[in-house]
Amino acid sequence: PENTTEENRIAELEKQATQYKDLYLRTAAEFENYKRRTDSERAEFFAYAGERVLTDMLPVLDDFDRTMSSFEKSHDAEALKKGIDLVYAKFRAVLEKQGLKAMNSDGEKFDVNLHEAILQQPDETKEPETVLNTAEKGYFLKDKVLRHAKVVVSSKPE
Repeated sequence: PENTTEENRIAELEKQATQYKDLYLRTAAEFENYKRRTDSERAEFFAYAGERVLTDMLPVLDDFDRTMSSFEKSHDAEALKKGIDLVYAKFRAVLEKQGLKAMNSDGEKFDVNLHEAILQQPDETKEPETVLNTAEKGYFLKDKVLRHAKVVVSSKPE
C-alpha cells in the first residue's frame, strides 16, 4: 500500500509537471504573438503617422491649385497676392492645429536652448547677447523645440 501511495504521488507530480510545461509553452507562444502584433502595430503607426497632417493639408493644396490656375488665366497680381495670403493663413492654421508655434526672438536675451547665433554684431543700444534680428524663425512643437531660431546677436562695441 505504501508503494501505491508513492506511485500515485509520482504520477500526480508528473501530471502537474506536464500541465506546467504546457502552460509555459502556451504562454511563450502567446508572448511571441504579442511581440509580433505590437511590432506590426508600431510599424503601421509610424508608416501612417503623418496621415492626419496630410489630410489636413489637402484643402491647402487645393487652394494653391485654384490660386495658381486663377493667376494663369488673369495675371492679376493683386488677386494672386490675396489668394496667396488666404492660402498662407490656412496653412499656418493647419500647422498651429498640430501644435506648431513660432518663436518670437527679436529683442529677447540669447538662449542657447532656443537660438543658434549665426553672427555677432556690436550694438551700443542693446545689452550684449540680445537678439537683434532673426534670420530664420525657430519653432516649437507643443513644448519641444522643433527648430532653433538662427539669429544675429548683439555684442559690446569695441
